[in-house]
Formats: sequence, structure tokens, C-alpha cells
Amino acid sequence: MKEFKLENKPKIESGFKTPEHYFENFSEKLMQNLPANEPKIISIFQRRKKSLMIAAAILIMALMVPILYNTTANKELDEATLENYLSYQTNMTQFDLINVLESEDIDNINTTIALEDKTIEDMMATNPDLELLLNE
Repeated sequence: MKEFKLENKPKIESGFKTPEHYFENFSEKLMQNLPANEPKIISIFQRRKKSLMIAAAILIMALMVPILYNTTANKELDEATLENYLSYQTNMTQFDLINVLESEDIDNINTTIALEDKTIEDMMATNPDLELLLNE
């Protein structure tokens, strides 16, 4: 095998060379070749388009506010309305209701209902059959 010496071989020269004094005047030449700063031109139609988009967005938001914040209030049924519905719209009598309720429910009803003296007096004054029911 032959000995290989790097110093003896001819060196390959690069194919690219810079001209003489190229980098000395490079910045000046570059600035001359750049276009001058021109102000940006905005046409009237672009301004009008932008203002129309803003107006449309505001209109859409104004129309959406009532839809988004329109809360449907759930009407709570008061006891009298519920009692009247059960009395007149169903075929269920008091005896049927008592048969359906369990003894615990009846005990809860007895403990949670607190009658005032005035309410009891009004009931006795307006209901003539109450004395017959109490005697039985």
C-alpha cells in the first residue's frame, strides 16, 4: 500500500470567490438596493368593510343578550293549588290517599303540622258537621 501524504496532494480550490473589496461597501450597496419605505395605503373600502364588521358584531351581540339572559322562572306551586288539583282533577279520595300512605308518612304528617288556636277555632266555627265527627 502506498503512503498517503496530505501535504503533497494538490488542494482543491473552492469554486466560489468573493470579489475584491466586496465586504467594504456591502452595507452601502445593500441600502441602495432596498426599496424606500412607502406608507401603507388603506383604501376606503377596507375601512368601510372593517366598520361594517364591527357594526354587525355589535348588532349580533345586542340581539343575543336577551336570548342568553332570558331565564324561564319556574313557577313554584303553592300548597293550595296542589291540594285543589289533587281534589278536583284526580279520582283519589282521602281514604285512598290514607291507604297509600305508610304509617311513617302519617306520623310525619302529624308531627310536622302545627295548628294554631285561631285556625282550629275558625274550622270549628265554619264546619257544622265537625261536632258530629268529634263525637263519633
